[in-house]
Amino acid sequence: MELRWLEDFIALARTRHFSRAADEQNVTQPTFSRRIKLLEEEMGTTLINRQTLPLSLTRAGEEFLALCEQTTERIRITRDRITRLDEAQSRRLLLAAPQSLLSHFLSGWLDEMGQPPLQPYLRATGWLAADYFQALERGECDLAACYWPKGRTPLELDMTAFEHRVIGAERLVPVTIPDGFGKPRFTLPGERRAPQPLIAYHARGLMQAAIEDHLVRQPQACHFNVLTESIQSSNVKELVCLGHGLGWLPERVARDVLATGQLMRAGASHWDISLEVRLYRHREARQSGLENFWSTLDAAAV
Repeated sequence: MELRWLEDFIALARTRHFSRAADEQNVTQPTFSRRIKLLEEEMGTTLINRQTLPLSLTRAGEEFLALCEQTTERIRITRDRITRLDEAQSRRLLLAAPQSLLSHFLSGWLDEMGQPPLQPYLRATGWLAADYFQALERGECDLAACYWPKGRTPLELDMTAFEHRVIGAERLVPVTIPDGFGKPRFTLPGERRAPQPLIAYHARGLMQAAIEDHLVRQPQACHFNVLTESIQSSNVKELVCLGHGLGWLPERVARDVLATGQLMRAGASHWDISLEVRLYRHREARQSGLENFWSTLDAAAV
């Protein structure tokens, strides 16, 4: 039994006339009459009293009409709900970002933006920098939020296919646990004969590239013994808090443990690294929700 058969029967019950009902349903009268006959065969009973003028419904037809109206109305309501869900989903944008930005920056920024329809793409929390741009290229996500060094980009990335907006600022600060006298246990720059244990970021990640680029431009050379490499700053923070070495953390990530004294700076401010928080999109992406959101960003920047 097809939905259009139920709609045919409702039209016939309303008009009480085969040709007028067929016109309403945009079919020929023979086709319409055949569909009503198939409906009666399916139900196993006569639904239309064809001996009266105008046509009338049998008692079974009256009962069946109530079912048709209930069924078609429920389907209409469900269709409307699905359409609204599809429209809401089409407006929702997938945002890829590292865990530290999701935890310590983006929620506040989204509040300031009036909670736009952005959905965090949690699969991205373990990605390296190149992975974000490959995902934008594939259409796997709509937006990518990244830390980005001010000035020269230390990684070789082809950025011609992407555009960005700066949505915030951050600093990487070197931190360590205190020793028993309230002084840093590990300090920069270290010595050749006594290198400092370093909890580093992944060698192919943007954070480590930014740190290394900053260090080569300092007048003093640093001497490290790299203990491990991590993708996420939360892992760096945990290992530094356990006293295994020093490491650079985004200031927002380190703020709570610096305030309580659990960690302290491992060097003067010239070892800090200034970063931008950037939001990237692919230039060729033309999804309507993305265009509207990008326009909102531009308007907020004015």
